[in-house]
Parts: sequence; structure tokens; C-alpha cells
Amino acid sequence: MLTDTCCFTGHRPKSFPWKYNERDPRCLLLKFRLKREIVRAIKQDGIRHFLTGMALGTDTWAAEIVLALKNRQSVTLECVLPCEDQDARWPSESRQRYRSILKQCDKITVLQERYTPDCFDRRNRYLVDHSGLVIAVWNGLPSGTGSTVAYARALEKPVREIRF
Repeated sequence: MLTDTCCFTGHRPKSFPWKYNERDPRCLLLKFRLKREIVRAIKQDGIRHFLTGMALGTDTWAAEIVLALKNRQSVTLECVLPCEDQDARWPSESRQRYRSILKQCDKITVLQERYTPDCFDRRNRYLVDHSGLVIAVWNGLPSGTGSTVAYARALEKPVREIRF
């Protein structure tokens, strides 16, 4: 049911001021705010199923937060992959993190076999189409995240923005 499902959209590390430094206090604060929104979605909105697109940055952090909450909350995590080889060019450490999340999630949905120029847009539309709520970590500038937020709003889906 869409009303109990939430997806995430947000930037990759290169778009944050701290880049890949997850120990930066600003990154730690952002992750805290993201966790707070996820808990709010569970407690106030009755969200039980979360969708993540499994990109580096926001998607990964959200997935890890949901997995950590699974022990205390009755929630599930679905990883929606734009293509089978999404992580093919990532650094080894990022690929290991990615694969660890995939092993722990409840469901993996692969939208297509190989990368195509539109596969990320297709993934983002899938996430919104299959959700009743969108949590967006966004700086407000034109981007893939901005396009996803605009698509969600065009469909009159509620969007909770976490600005940085």
C-alpha cells in the first residue's frame, strides 16, 4: 500500500560541502536530522516500508538508518537498483558498503540489466510512483534530486525536505 511506504531522494557526497568526510560535524548533523524524519514517518505517518535508490550519499545513509531501526521498529527496506551494475565503477569500500546493505534488506528490485543514460531518472520515478511520502535531502538547486522533488509534487505526494 502506498500510504505506508516512503522513499528517499538526495544528493551524492560530491554535492555536500564535506564531500566524502562522514565524520564532519555537518554530515553527522544531517544524518541525525534524516534519522529524525525517518522515525517521524514511522511514528506519525504509519510508514512501514522504505524504498532507497542505493546511490552513494543520502540513499546509503537512509538505508543504513532504516536497517538500524529494524530491530526496534516493524519496518522493511527495499533497495531499488537502476541497473544491475550500479556500483561497477565505485571504490572498493563503497562497493562493500553497498553489498552489505543489499544483504540485509528485505527486497531488491532491479529495474534494468545495464546502465543507460535515463536509468537514474527511471529509478527516481519508480521510487516516487511506489511511495506515499518522499523524504528529500536537498540544497534547493537544480539537480536529479530537484527533478525528483518536482515530480513528486506534480503527483501531489507529500515531500519532507531536509535542507543543508
